[in-house]
Amino acid sequence: MIENIRSIARSYFQPEMNPAHDWFHVQRVEANADRLVGDHPHVDTTCIRLSVLLHDIGRAKEDRGDIEDHAEWGATESARILDEHDATEETIDAVSHCIRAHRYSNHVTPETTEAKIVSDADNLDALGAVGIARCFTYGGERGLSIHDPALPPQEDGSPAGTTQFNHLHKKILDLPNRMYTDAGRELAKARREFVEEFTQRFEKETAGRYWTESH
Repeated sequence: MIENIRSIARSYFQPEMNPAHDWFHVQRVEANADRLVGDHPHVDTTCIRLSVLLHDIGRAKEDRGDIEDHAEWGATESARILDEHDATEETIDAVSHCIRAHRYSNHVTPETTEAKIVSDADNLDALGAVGIARCFTYGGERGLSIHDPALPPQEDGSPAGTTQFNHLHKKILDLPNRMYTDAGRELAKARREFVEEFTQRFEKETAGRYWTESH
């Protein structure tokens, strides 16, 4: 069933989608989940695999403004897909919960180890070098400013950050606090350090204070 669902999930991702949430993102989250599962040998790996493959099938619809919450829509759509492929009610319910709980901003707390792993795997992709690239790609598509020197992060009242630089401070650097597994927290810490180093250099460069050693 996994490979059939993989093909179906892939069909929801079109080439024109924003790269921050394209099929390559799903593949990275799958790799993250595989790494986290190693610390939890008794989890339902089928549930985790299905949840990862299906977790962002509603993302394009949300980006177009067709729906408000891709996680909620994706959970419902995934239940329909899985039912058509004769998944058990238990699996459908477990996957639906994982998908609803993966989103950072909808405040649905993961209640199972499987949901915690899916959430951590997804959040890890928003950290580190990949996370930085995703941040500016997503903001650029929406015409958001990279940086506004007159609006430092501490004075930005927007929950997610008005600029992409502020978004790194408002949301991305806080992601380690959203991790639910020990392995997730460890990986998030290392990736956060990279983002923090980037923001420090960014501030120096935008202020004209960063020069090569030869200067």
